[in-house]
Amino acid sequence: MDVIAGYIPNIDEELDTHILTFENKGEKLNIHMPLLTAEQLIKVSEKIKNNSGLLKSFSVIELVSIIDQTVAAFLDRSNPYRKKAEELLPVITGYDKEMIRTGLTSYLKTFRKQELQRFLVEDFQNPLLLDDFQPRTKTGYSKAVGPDLITHIWAGNVPGLPIWSLISGILVKSGNIGKVSRSEPLFASLFVQQLIEIEPRLKDCLAVCWWRGGDEEKEKALFHQSDVVVGYGGNESLESLRTKIPFSTRFLPYGHKISFGIISSSSLDSNKGEKTAHAAAYDVIRYDQQGCYSPQAFYVQRGGNITPKQFARMLGRELESYENRYPRRSLSLEETANIASWRQKEEFHTFSNQENEVIGETSHNWTVVYEDENKELSPSSLNRTIKVIAFDEYSELIPYLRKNRSFLQTAGVALTPEELFHTAKLLSSAGVTRITALGHMTSPEAGWHHDGRFNLLDLVNFVDIENYAKEYSENFAPYTD
Repeated sequence: MDVIAGYIPNIDEELDTHILTFENKGEKLNIHMPLLTAEQLIKVSEKIKNNSGLLKSFSVIELVSIIDQTVAAFLDRSNPYRKKAEELLPVITGYDKEMIRTGLTSYLKTFRKQELQRFLVEDFQNPLLLDDFQPRTKTGYSKAVGPDLITHIWAGNVPGLPIWSLISGILVKSGNIGKVSRSEPLFASLFVQQLIEIEPRLKDCLAVCWWRGGDEEKEKALFHQSDVVVGYGGNESLESLRTKIPFSTRFLPYGHKISFGIISSSSLDSNKGEKTAHAAAYDVIRYDQQGCYSPQAFYVQRGGNITPKQFARMLGRELESYENRYPRRSLSLEETANIASWRQKEEFHTFSNQENEVIGETSHNWTVVYEDENKELSPSSLNRTIKVIAFDEYSELIPYLRKNRSFLQTAGVALTPEELFHTAKLLSSAGVTRITALGHMTSPEAGWHHDGRFNLLDLVNFVDIENYAKEYSENFAPYTD
């Protein structure tokens, strides 16, 4: 099957295309992406910047409505773009069709009208700051001004992820160019195509394209045109991007993070233990731990009716149950080798501590490792490999977490209300930026502070009219004569 993806505003030039080929379970798919030269990228960026004034003429309420209509269209499973996404994303990503279907619906609901309003209010107490000058409490007036051009370098580890930063860019009334990942070039393309069908006036304000990562000529050309560059990916690739971005261009990098869970003994009685294990397993299987918010370890407290080792075995049973419903995607040879190496290392550790255990046969599509003493938080090999680490007191975990301070992101917790706020203070001191319920680690709420930052505020500049200017202007008003 051949599918045309991407979106480029008309620049009156013939564009080359590049074919990205995907094969999965006997199905073959060719995605035709527009491939621009450095000169064509500059023309596209100039066209979008010149039309950013049109975007800024929309009220923020109008933009919320346009995005809401686009999302509503994608939530309709009879919509052609939604049908194409459901049909093709399993071939592109290898993820189970049902996981794609439920995952898209859950994710898209984050961008309905009420949730977009939450985005805006979270960053701007008064979203009208994006439309006009608004009075400040300290006197004077301020307005939030989005850049003319935001360039997004997107990762493809989780389907649909690019629209988070794209929608943020639209809400601050900026022109946007997005570079999709070779591993998932489709969804952002479909979203922009649907958006422009709903509001054709935006056709010259957006672009979705692809080029081979590391193409210095194209990246430098585009980055010199950009006011803001938002980058997702591995830390090494982001560091490489940083060297190509001019000093005057704002760079917002989102690199690899480590997330984990904390499970209280209070959640491990005979009634609650299975539900806790079920929620933890869901966080592991959803997109096979490819998101930064996916857990790579669970810290399980001793003292409950269910011991941490028993919980590890329960978690294994839940992962096996999920495997029957949402099979793990096919892995590359490199991924398979990484899992084998990780298992081998953990099996070796069982010789030094007989309490340690590796749960799950090599033939299984999941592995749970139980660790009795060592509290170190270290990356798993992903793809449904997880470590369960026993502990006694919350405070004993903090020194181990602080070692990973710059990489910490989400903590999924199963705690009592009293434990929640006590533990949250400890986790925040260690570097955690998001605390959520177990079972919800892979579904951030609308308006969350991504890696402790702002979705919208980081994109804009503020313009202030000081009260002195207002008072002085009164001297020249016609009514003063």
